[in-house]
Amino acid sequence: MAHPFLSSLPSILSFVLFVFFVYPVILASPSAQATAPEAIVRARADVPSAWNGRPEDDVTGDSYSRTHFTPYYVPTGSVSLDDEDPLLTYTPDDAWATARHPALVGRSMHTTSQTGARVDLTFSGIGVEWFGSVSAKHGIAEVYLNDTLNTKVDAYHATWMKRQRLFGIDHLPFGSHRLSIVNTGKKRTKSGGTFIDIDAIVVNPADNSRKAITQRHLGIFGSLFAPPPHTEQPPQHAVVETNAVTSWSLSQSGETGVHAMQVSVISATQVIIIDKVEHNPLTINGHPAWGALYDVRTNKVRPLDMHSNSFCAGGSFLSNGSFINLGGNPVVGDKTGATDFGDVNGLQAVRLFHPDLCDEEGRGCDIVEAPHKLRLASPRWYNTVLRLDDGSAMILGGSTRGGWINNATTNNPTIEYFPPKNIHGFNGVPIPSLFLAETLNSNLFPIAFLLSDGRVFVAANQDAMIYDWKAHTERRLPKIPNGVRVTYPMTGTAVLLPLSSTNNFASIVLICGGSTIDDTRAGYEIDSQEAASSQCVRMELSDAGIERGWEVEQMPQARVMPDSVLLPTGDVVILNGAGTGIAGYGNVKDQIGFSNADHPVLTPVIYRPSEQSGSRFTSEGLPTSNIARVYHSVATLVPDGRIMIAGSNPNLDRSSAQYETEYRVEWLEPRWMNDDETRPKANISVTGMPYGSTFTITVNLNGGGSNNIKIALMDLGFVTHSLHMNGRLVYLDFKHEGSSLSTLTVQAPPNPSIYPPGPGWIYVVVDDKWTVASPVMVGDGSDPPEDLGALESMLANSSVDEASGKTVTGVGEGQESARG
Repeated sequence: MAHPFLSSLPSILSFVLFVFFVYPVILASPSAQATAPEAIVRARADVPSAWNGRPEDDVTGDSYSRTHFTPYYVPTGSVSLDDEDPLLTYTPDDAWATARHPALVGRSMHTTSQTGARVDLTFSGIGVEWFGSVSAKHGIAEVYLNDTLNTKVDAYHATWMKRQRLFGIDHLPFGSHRLSIVNTGKKRTKSGGTFIDIDAIVVNPADNSRKAITQRHLGIFGSLFAPPPHTEQPPQHAVVETNAVTSWSLSQSGETGVHAMQVSVISATQVIIIDKVEHNPLTINGHPAWGALYDVRTNKVRPLDMHSNSFCAGGSFLSNGSFINLGGNPVVGDKTGATDFGDVNGLQAVRLFHPDLCDEEGRGCDIVEAPHKLRLASPRWYNTVLRLDDGSAMILGGSTRGGWINNATTNNPTIEYFPPKNIHGFNGVPIPSLFLAETLNSNLFPIAFLLSDGRVFVAANQDAMIYDWKAHTERRLPKIPNGVRVTYPMTGTAVLLPLSSTNNFASIVLICGGSTIDDTRAGYEIDSQEAASSQCVRMELSDAGIERGWEVEQMPQARVMPDSVLLPTGDVVILNGAGTGIAGYGNVKDQIGFSNADHPVLTPVIYRPSEQSGSRFTSEGLPTSNIARVYHSVATLVPDGRIMIAGSNPNLDRSSAQYETEYRVEWLEPRWMNDDETRPKANISVTGMPYGSTFTITVNLNGGGSNNIKIALMDLGFVTHSLHMNGRLVYLDFKHEGSSLSTLTVQAPPNPSIYPPGPGWIYVVVDDKWTVASPVMVGDGSDPPEDLGALESMLANSSVDEASGKTVTGVGEGQESARG
């Protein structure tokens, strides 16, 4: 009988030949290079609109070519074990061979094709990842955790790719765990072999266990993982508490796969998640994904194939239902740079996504980009995007390149539109705004809302205005009181309170949190332990309301970087954020890891706008989380009625040190939501809602009171950096015939200033309990107005180089371009 190693030697030798001789040929082949789907462009008048985004409109596109790069990455706070590390045990020993190549981790990997060959690692910590190769000769492995089968990994791929993330798990119970990888000897039919290999194992030891595993690898540097001492929490304000019964539940279920920096609901089942360029665990085409679709029913994710760096972009829907994601960051010129990722410059990027192309599971759709024909007129990082009453998007402010706090050399104090407009004589090029020029330094991601009269409220730094975009006039409003700054990096949050015919659709804005830190101070003078603001201010944006000025209240807890989520009841849930410091990372004194902020605020609070001042805040029945949600956290209402909470990543790249990159999803919901016998139900068959039209809703009150019903039309918004762009709630008028309340006749919004044309969600509220939402297209679903001359003027007066791949030079390159 032949020796087991000798029997496997021919296969091993064939793999080695594949690695060193066949692979270079494959890599040089054009078919091995990833290309994007053809993008939508516009070349002449008879070509459908560039922004309309239907596949049948494709006429040409921009080609992309990526450098070959890999998902292998060791997050700060984690430890990488090479394949030859003595902690790894290979059995049987003679079933494994060592392949060597300069491009492998540690220049080597262990490989086997023998059935039953295994590698075992006992580690102390909370997470572990396996990196290896994939090729046309690889087979299927089983992965065990603590001797229990966790998953199967199929390592087949038509092209050989190195250092691929084949398995990963995090947030295990802290303690000792055993990872086992076993070759099943099985393969898919078209695979030419049953190889599996081990290039590296990355372990997340967690803060309180790092010493045991890092001292051998890091020596004296292990002490760097110790967190700095914290100061006392900032003072707290009184909160209404009537009993200790928890009437809300908070659960953790699902992981986003890509860090959730930006989120928006695109359907009843899917949420789009967009991140910056970094080493996310979710991969696509052999590289880390920076976008994904998250299924709120199953908690499964599907990666999206994005090309440009979407770090700190803005977003909106258009009147035809198309989703746009605008702006971003340059190609980052450090260890997460183009030589590793192959991303392209995102500063002028226009990313299109079309929800109507997705099936219920989120398949059949992807991000589309075409910078040579479809881009912003000027670079924008931290720009705000607002849907207007004509169905187009207004893009406000931002920075011309990456940095941290804005300044006059990087400020983009202009407004532009998508699709481009010939308005006020600017013909598609940026329109200057004195307000955005005068609100430096803390003026990035300006707060903006479309008011019920068609004008736009804008707040930045300590200032606010009403902008008449049709007349190009700015009306200044009273300053935010008490020296509180409310925009990045002294980040607060804001909502437009519900619009209703009962008060003639009065527009009332609420702004909460932020910081009184002087935005002209240098970062090295600012401390992560300086208290945030607990202030909330509101103003009715009528002549009389402006004359009265800002009404000032105090939240129970100070917060910087909070999120504000409108409920169908009209109440606002304020959650996430930190009690000290400011937004961003890697800039201030006493950073926590890289975080500029500390003291995460873990308990939500509800703001009840209909109550009297002094009685509007309550944390009654609200649970406390154990997950820090600081910089780059998000929260949104989803159609089934729950609040989805995700994100937190105050780091240059994925990190497992405090405060770690967070992929876990939490769900906040009232406990009544799980009682099918008491939750109201609605049958809403309408899918289109022309202005001024009527439609019917059939309601099952499930024992609720017939005198307390509301029909809530909501835009769930685009959420990033505490901004809930386009978030909106309009209460629709309705009536019923006779004594029965089972059928309601509902009136659509009277005009597009009340609710701009585009997607919406209808919740029926009965006694402060809301139904599952139904989707509706408000308006006629037509495209926003197009202007070919303005588009051609924009293209002629902007540079494709800035949009399609060249790194912006000067300030903003390197690590500085990634901070923020």
